Amino acid sequence: MPSVTVRPVKSKGDLRAFIKLPFRLHRGSPWVPPLIMERREFLDRDKNPFFEHAEAEYFLAERDGEIVGRITAHVDERWTQFQGGNDGMFGFFESENDPDVAHALIHGAAGWLRARGRERMLGPMDFTTNDECGILIEGYDLRPMVLEPWHPPYYRELLEGLDMSKTMDLLMWELHLGRLKQGDRFHDFIHEAAQKSHSEHGVTVRQMRKRDLEVEVGRFMEVYNQAWGPNWGFVPITEEEVRFQAKNLKPILDENWAMIAEREGEVVGAALTLPDINQVLAKMNGRVLPFGWWHFLTGRRKVDKVRVFALGVKPTYQHYGVAAALYVRHIETAARVRQKGGEMGWILETNEPMNRAMEGMGGNVVKRYRLYELPLAA
Repeated sequence: MPSVTVRPVKSKGDLRAFIKLPFRLHRGSPWVPPLIMERREFLDRDKNPFFEHAEAEYFLAERDGEIVGRITAHVDERWTQFQGGNDGMFGFFESENDPDVAHALIHGAAGWLRARGRERMLGPMDFTTNDECGILIEGYDLRPMVLEPWHPPYYRELLEGLDMSKTMDLLMWELHLGRLKQGDRFHDFIHEAAQKSHSEHGVTVRQMRKRDLEVEVGRFMEVYNQAWGPNWGFVPITEEEVRFQAKNLKPILDENWAMIAEREGEVVGAALTLPDINQVLAKMNGRVLPFGWWHFLTGRRKVDKVRVFALGVKPTYQHYGVAAALYVRHIETAARVRQKGGEMGWILETNEPMNRAMEGMGGNVVKRYRLYELPLAA
């Protein structure tokens, strides 16, 4: 069999091949094609504000004239600032079921990082833990929800066959929220804490205003950057990244599911829950034209699941029942709209308070993603 070569992405054609590879590798699987135009913009170093504090290289693996794999290597100075160490990352990993291809890709990414003095490679992250990340290791038969990756089982085998070891698992919890009877699908303590948050602490929960989305997402990110600060792998998002994300989220945001918790005029908590637009994207095959917009406009009204993308409370207010108030608002919302449940996460496997809360709401872990590491000894 011809040998595998790995080379950087240098042209628009290379970038298109990079974006299109998983369309071939995952045809007929639960994988959902992303919008090609969105991926192109996300990978554009002049448009994605990630590159204001990071550098990256994109690689293609080729054998006998055919693209058989892809990977990125990147160094994020904000990761170094907030997480410490001397790490580099890899991401966007896709490969044929061939150990030679995987080895060539990992070797190429590791060499690029080693040349920049990195001592450990972590991933996959596309590009950060605020984006899609991890390799799917449980839940292969389930279609990924919005902003979730999907991988075949052999990806795990390929990486672990290269002596990559587990760093952290990320959990996705399935929740059914369309019932209001206490004790039916969730624990009474959630309702009790929510009631006290309002009666004793004056916490109120309202919907985000889509007409003022950039400001509202800014309020959410204020909570996000404080609430997730102590977590493993967390890197605060910048104002420029907020604006970039707000533009991408506006077409799919549903005011019913985006929530702000306030106390005496201060934002103290927030939840960003997204309709599972993957139910629509699955029919668009990555394209807006000629029929993609029609699928989007007609299909989004039929979306029947949501993903709780992020829910958090500022540290000062984490004993005020704010999270419980946000949970209960989700239950109340599910009782009056089409979506009756979905998934929440990802949640770190080490985050015991959140995982216990998911159990208290009758949740079940349905997907597990794994981040890997590889020492980069000289």
